[in-house]
Amino acid sequence: MCDTVVAVGNSTKNGETNFAKNSDREPNEPQALEFYPRMEHDEEFVKCTYVQVPQVKETYAIVISRPIWMWGAEMGANEFGVAIGNEAVFTKEKNLEKGLTGMDLLRLALERCKSAREALELIINLLEKYGQGGNCGFRNKMYYHNSFIIADPREAFVLETAGKYWVAEKVRSVRSISNALTIENKWDLAAKGLVENAVEKGWCKDDKDFNFAKCYSDTFYTYFSKGRKRHKYTQKMLEQRIGEIDLSYVKNIMRSHKLGKEFTPANGSMEDICMHAGGITRPSQTAASYIGQLFEKVQVHWFTATSTPCVSIYKPVFLQAGLLKLNLTPKEFYDSSSIWWIHEKLQRKMLGSFKEHLPKIREKADSMEAYFEHKAKELRNDFLNGRTTLEELRKLTEEAFLKSAEFEISFSNQIKTSRTLSIIFELYWRKWNSEARIKS
Repeated sequence: MCDTVVAVGNSTKNGETNFAKNSDREPNEPQALEFYPRMEHDEEFVKCTYVQVPQVKETYAIVISRPIWMWGAEMGANEFGVAIGNEAVFTKEKNLEKGLTGMDLLRLALERCKSAREALELIINLLEKYGQGGNCGFRNKMYYHNSFIIADPREAFVLETAGKYWVAEKVRSVRSISNALTIENKWDLAAKGLVENAVEKGWCKDDKDFNFAKCYSDTFYTYFSKGRKRHKYTQKMLEQRIGEIDLSYVKNIMRSHKLGKEFTPANGSMEDICMHAGGITRPSQTAASYIGQLFEKVQVHWFTATSTPCVSIYKPVFLQAGLLKLNLTPKEFYDSSSIWWIHEKLQRKMLGSFKEHLPKIREKADSMEAYFEHKAKELRNDFLNGRTTLEELRKLTEEAFLKSAEFEISFSNQIKTSRTLSIIFELYWRKWNSEARIKS
């Protein structure tokens, strides 16, 4: 399960588009943070997760957060400031055994498009030509359709799909999506035959009775995903701060839990934006988080490249400078040199002592983030005015990742694993740790 938010320039404190997504996946499903430069191609096709599509002559530079086993990405941005996040949605339309996954569609759009509008059109064209489908689960099979927020420094769109059918809405100020269809009977663009298909299948009487979210949603899976409740929460959070939204506020949204200060991983729920896995009814956790400051020129992209953003540090990445070799593509099992797994060991050690250790972690982490934000703002301004180099931008990214990892290793070494009061929760995580080959 996931959550994606956007505030376009007329709604933010400093006038840039703010975009963010939490990617929720299985607990032992590592997520890679990868940079791909602009490239020329002579191959005829590109192999996506399950199907291949014709390759283009040139693909643009991208930075993506990608589950390690799939070609597509959960979220990312390109050199033109286009940022996209997708959500699993559950619909009445049939799931295909093979097709382009939502993650494939996202990556293809980032590689090939210079604007949000162009990306919207490409995803629609690919969807209608190849269909969407394929198992999107890591250990456990999971089939779903997709919704997207597609943004750039100038505008943003929500695209919601059900099989080959879709509707799109231009974002006027702020918008969020989760694991549920949200567009009802007002939209800016829609697939041909959208209403007729619903009438034919008995989901509504006529066009006056038509409601996309109501007609096309699978009620059972949508309900248990709690996507409607999370969407309601994030939309409210955005709307109540229109004109004041900034990086700090978006971070607070992406780190939020339903129970607030009373939250612990053992008492969490599917209504948490920063999700912690906890059993059969809560099988996912936030595997990575991303916030994009989509300025007109030289965007700043903030990635945790680690799970559970409430315990993580956001680090700055500049598309112009790329990424150094920081071991950001983790292996399937625990690796003490991997930034993703270093964090995973820390957050799992504190499952039973979350309230005790979170304030200590956040005190240091917030101080580090404040420094990274100050430096990123300073360097971006200097770069725009020709006073610094790409190398300096790259050095800040390297410093942020290395210092964050050092802090997490140090803190992890200082704490001992403690138990919770829930035997079921303990057994659940004992199983995941054993499979990941993590030792306390």
